[in-house]
Amino acid sequence: MISSQGRLPQSNTALLLIDVINKLDFPDNEELLAGLPQLAENLARLKRAARQAEIPVIYLNDNFNNWHSNFNEQLDACTKPGSNGRELAIALRPTKQDFFVLKPMHSGFFGTPLNILLKKIGSKTLVLAGIAADICVMYTANDAYMRDYKLIVVSDGVISNHPQLTDSALERMHYLLKARLANVDELVAKFTK
Repeated sequence: MISSQGRLPQSNTALLLIDVINKLDFPDNEELLAGLPQLAENLARLKRAARQAEIPVIYLNDNFNNWHSNFNEQLDACTKPGSNGRELAIALRPTKQDFFVLKPMHSGFFGTPLNILLKKIGSKTLVLAGIAADICVMYTANDAYMRDYKLIVVSDGVISNHPQLTDSALERMHYLLKARLANVDELVAKFTK
């Protein structure tokens, strides 16, 4: 998303899509997999609205301990037939305008250049969505809160292995991290007005 003059876009808000490019081959994932079609639809709508509003989209993705990997290799692996995350990865396939940050641990801030990128594009409000609400989304929200970012967590744009884990994580992010909870319809309306 670099302009023809080589400058980064400027936006007070950024959309963080956390671990949506993912094979989703971890244990105890049956309920999460059942919720993927709705998650894919919700996040695709949200991403389209963000792009129309010129809000930068940043993919934060685990490197899955593959220290020789890059984002395109991960995308290829996740979109292959047989990958549990194929439908989601195809629905949210990044474009040339999107940013991506590979992360070694749960938080998108830990050991990554995310904070530098956000400062360069001028974002002070972060819209968080993705997988898993109770782990990577919550740890990223926690680290963002500690860096004084304003947080919006997409209530129907996050998912965990079990719905009660998602509900608990949303409650904790709202109460402890002062995150505003908003659904995709609310955010699409806000982005497109």
